[in-house]
Amino acid sequence: MFEPAQLRSFLAVADTLSFTRAAERLGLAQPTISQHIRKLEAAAKRSLITRDTRDVRLTDNGDAMAGFARNILSAHDAAARYFSGSAMRGRLRFGTADDLAITGLPRILREFRQIYPQINLELTVGQSDQLYRKLNAGQLDLVFVKWVAGAKDGTVVQHDSFSWVGLEQTALEHGTPVPLIAYPAPSLSRKLAIDALEAHGRTWRITCTTRQISGVLAAVRAGIGVAVMPTSLVPEDLKIITRRFDLPAVGDVDFTLIRNPLANAEVIDALTQSIVGRTINRQT
Repeated sequence: MFEPAQLRSFLAVADTLSFTRAAERLGLAQPTISQHIRKLEAAAKRSLITRDTRDVRLTDNGDAMAGFARNILSAHDAAARYFSGSAMRGRLRFGTADDLAITGLPRILREFRQIYPQINLELTVGQSDQLYRKLNAGQLDLVFVKWVAGAKDGTVVQHDSFSWVGLEQTALEHGTPVPLIAYPAPSLSRKLAIDALEAHGRTWRITCTTRQISGVLAAVRAGIGVAVMPTSLVPEDLKIITRRFDLPAVGDVDFTLIRNPLANAEVIDALTQSIVGRTINRQT
């Protein structure tokens, strides 16, 4: 009922609110864009766009059509990829550090699966050191982990620094041990936090040990202690307290993709390209 070419022209106009810019975006002549809109309105039996000498606006029916158009084109493109005979196929065993999994990474993986529906993506979430061991054992094809900056070969997606994190009302009395919330050993953030404290003569005690980022955040929010996290991943309801209590700098961290050299390089390259260049921040 609705031709994909007409829908693409309509969405270009809807996004730019300009027939001229829509034509430039699609590489078409402006009369072609206008013709596509007229044919789409005829098929829908509704007015979708109003325009005068100054403005281009969507009607209420145009707003509805924009939502339908995106869904139709998404399904159309997925079907075209699936039946084209050139769609990438394969199995990809992907591991990610658990705190990276609460960022925008799930959205990236969802988009990846839409683009490559015939790649069987298997996801493992855990701590960086555990994932690295699984990679070396041939149990994973690609891992997205946190390492001390420059410590491992791989593709660095993002550079960050660790910060001490607590509640707004956190109080650390001078001379008392720092109450530390941490992953079980071995853990990069745990080791760096303890090393930094001891190097500066600060005493510490573990007040909570948890294997998941959800447990770390729950303990911090309960006021049980403080934790070390990558700065870009600190939730909005928690505060960076490094300077407030003169806590020692913990160091820099790289969010790094490391591949299994024996795995399917084409499939690994596809996911790597989907992640590289994207900003990995906390979910909003």
